[in-house]
Amino acid sequence: MPESASDAPLLFERLGHLAVITLNRPARGNALTSSMAERLLECYLEIRVNPDIRCTVITGAGDRHFCTGADLSEVAQSGPMGGGYGPLSQEVRWSPRQNDIWKPTVCAVNGSAVGGGLHFVVDSDVIVAAETAQFLDTHTEVGMVGAIENVGLARRLPLGTALRMTLQGRSFRLTAQRAYQLGLVDELTGPGQALDTALQIAEAISKNSPNAVSLSMRAVWSALEMPYSQAMEYGYALLRMQWAHPDFAEGPRAFLERRQPVWAEPGAARPGADQPGR
Repeated sequence: MPESASDAPLLFERLGHLAVITLNRPARGNALTSSMAERLLECYLEIRVNPDIRCTVITGAGDRHFCTGADLSEVAQSGPMGGGYGPLSQEVRWSPRQNDIWKPTVCAVNGSAVGGGLHFVVDSDVIVAAETAQFLDTHTEVGMVGAIENVGLARRLPLGTALRMTLQGRSFRLTAQRAYQLGLVDELTGPGQALDTALQIAEAISKNSPNAVSLSMRAVWSALEMPYSQAMEYGYALLRMQWAHPDFAEGPRAFLERRQPVWAEPGAARPGADQPGR
């Protein structure tokens, strides 16, 4: 990954079909600020609307912290970031999932992921962590409610582990090795190798049909919110949508011709394609 001399608190880079977001406040634990939130929204808009971007990698600068959550000095001075009293869909926009982005995200956890930093972890599609990383939640320790990220933790961890993280504060630290054993982490790497591994995974994903990848993501994530039979029906509707997309013909043709497929832009379906509802 090319180095950047920028001192901006959040970096946005393009590597081929990949977008790379780096939380860039290593001296402050890559803690989140309101200005970073505004810049993130700009990045997510670019990711969502640019068909050339097929996958996103999110990481933190340095090797000590991934993200230590909200910058408490700003919270102490100004209160909740963004006001905090509007609807969830307007106020909480940290992760790609919270911005309705249906392109894959690979999270490279290079160090400690704390509190609000867990937004990026629980909402990513693939989580890579260095073996020196750790996961903890300090909301209740500083008088806040552990809720949004913690609901995500309860989806990806045993309930007792999610509750210990939520209720114990920094006295309970989930190591990367234990997180890997429990399924929160999908790939464990040596120190300093999380980003390179995440980029390799993202690059492999970006070679597949963007439209098929996006619809497949919807099928899997939606299954977490639906009864089994309903999720199967919704998945089948998404599957049928792909039949009308040029990639459905291009994939088998490229395989038979022993060449790399040339994928169409996502959503380039023929008229009359199924449009499943939720």
